[in-house]
Amino acid sequence: MSNIQRFFVAFSAAASTLLATQTPTQTQQKPPAFDIASVKQNKGIGDGRSHIWSSSDNGNFKTQNVSMKSLLEFAYGLPQAQMQGSLDKVSGVTFDVEAKLDEESEVRFEAADREARRELKSRMLQSLLIDRFHLACHRENREMTSYAIVTDKGSPKLKPTQGSGLRFDTGYGRIRAQGATVEQLARLIAQRLNEPVVDASGITGRYDMEINFTPPEGPMKLNGQAIPDPPPSIFTAMQEQLGLKLEKRKGPVEVLIVDHVEMPTEN
Repeated sequence: MSNIQRFFVAFSAAASTLLATQTPTQTQQKPPAFDIASVKQNKGIGDGRSHIWSSSDNGNFKTQNVSMKSLLEFAYGLPQAQMQGSLDKVSGVTFDVEAKLDEESEVRFEAADREARRELKSRMLQSLLIDRFHLACHRENREMTSYAIVTDKGSPKLKPTQGSGLRFDTGYGRIRAQGATVEQLARLIAQRLNEPVVDASGITGRYDMEINFTPPEGPMKLNGQAIPDPPPSIFTAMQEQLGLKLEKRKGPVEVLIVDHVEMPTEN
């Protein structure tokens, strides 16, 4: 029985939770893991950009030219601005990863609901990082300056999603999200600002959201020249386009502390 199959045994035994609660007398289930995985340092292959190919519809995961922080971001769900600790051994290096489930485990994976599949994919990547990079990390709250998403004057301009899926489309000065929470929007904004962003709006549910803005790096350029009439800053765009506000504050922020990581064992 593969690692992922063992996970589903635990999943079925605890219908209301993703993982079965263990007691000291119970046998600890192994965490879910990919059945086949290849990890290699990128040697300049490809178009020079970073790519992550992953869908919650299947158990495949593939990257090209991706940093350790990007892998951690996918595995643990926190933006890179909320990562601290020792990353010196993998600094400046990018990786190509290709991982998948065997046929039987794939069938079991696809039988789970969408939210469970998303969580499984993250946990399988965590297992891969622990196994191949000897990763040790933990979460904790630290007092730091961050931006908080709060409601602006009036009602938020949020459109409840009509679909059941989750999709992100980001580009220079653009964030589009379908079926996303405000908390997930906060993570996308944190990526663009490279600063911690937390959701303090109190808004629940999933929405289709879009904002067009001028990034901190400046307006988009065309033939070397800034485009005319660029969109507003992300702070103004949030207020005008979503009825939300980015408010700077100091307080507890969840961070991922990397205690140890090494260059991977390749295959």
